[in-house]
Amino acid sequence: MWTNLVSFIGAVLLFRFVLNEAVVFKFTNFECKSYNLSWFVFHNYRLKAVSRDRVLLNMNGTVLHPVNNIQLHAKILKKANGFKPWILESTVDACRFMRKRYDPFTIIVYNIFKEFTNINHTCPYVGPQIVKDFYLKSELLILPFPSGEYMLTMQWHFHSKRQFDTNVSFIYMEDLLKRN
Repeated sequence: MWTNLVSFIGAVLLFRFVLNEAVVFKFTNFECKSYNLSWFVFHNYRLKAVSRDRVLLNMNGTVLHPVNNIQLHAKILKKANGFKPWILESTVDACRFMRKRYDPFTIIVYNIFKEFTNINHTCPYVGPQIVKDFYLKSELLILPFPSGEYMLTMQWHFHSKRQFDTNVSFIYMEDLLKRN
């Protein structure tokens, strides 16, 4: 039984590494909106295409007052005649999450972008919040995704009041015929 499990995990890992070159995983759109400019201000947010398969995301915003109570509501939508709700949705206490990673969906999202940001400490948050030259790496995505277009929507609440939204659209396409 144990050897079957080890063999299965080995086969899955090998399959993922072999198909890694046949995956297109890149940003297509990025939108931000602040609802309270006296608390959070976006200075810039943009996507920059650097090659056919790589798009960089940059975001610079400032938390104007110290915040110790942050709720994050995130969900993934899949495009099918417009964006429709998909299977992943979560609401987390961001301050608690930064102390101890407890939500599986949020862990996956955080692990994908943590090396590109200064949002990697516990509360309180104040001052510049930066994401710089962030690009998607398919090897960090540990869940199997069907090919398609997706949107990750995140609503950020400070002290139970909605402060800003960030919406990131991306493509995940596996082309099994492209393998070498």
